[in-house]
Amino acid sequence: MRKLIYGMNLSLDGYIAAPDGDINWGVPSDELFQWWLDQELAIGMFLYGRNLWETMSSHWPTGDQQPNATSAQIEYARNWRDTPKVVFSSTIDKVDWNTRLYAGDAVPEITRLKAEDGKPLRVGGATLAAAAMRAGLIDEYEIVTHPVLVGGGKPFFTALDNWMNLNLVETQTFPGGVVLTRYETRR
Repeated sequence: MRKLIYGMNLSLDGYIAAPDGDINWGVPSDELFQWWLDQELAIGMFLYGRNLWETMSSHWPTGDQQPNATSAQIEYARNWRDTPKVVFSSTIDKVDWNTRLYAGDAVPEITRLKAEDGKPLRVGGATLAAAAMRAGLIDEYEIVTHPVLVGGGKPFFTALDNWMNLNLVETQTFPGGVVLTRYETRR
């Protein structure tokens, strides 16, 4: 059985994007970018909602060809293209870059993918992650908190039907006061 991980950058007040969708407050330091790269290299498949897919696919297919791309950004772009992806959306009809589209109910498909053997899965995007969270499918949370208050926007966490107990398994501080907290779901 594969592990399902949900992790993103978020503001101190709990948002992954400001009210206007701005995520520029979450630009990572070189050290944090390397940490994200190391995490992504261990992932066997990315699961995206439409919004995050559009964000990622607007940059990373050619991220290694940007004039000032660092070696970590070049490796990240190549890994992103090579890693299988599933986009859960009923509003788009075409995806690219080692990606397939799934328009049905996400929870049974994520459950099926988790039951397979292989490297961990990463769910990305607050709406898709919310469905997986409510279904009790997420095994680990990687919360990278930036010292900024955005006052609203797209929250990292959604309303739950029941409490979810977690075990803290890692903390780490990065330049600029960014703090990683990693939790496993207590089962």
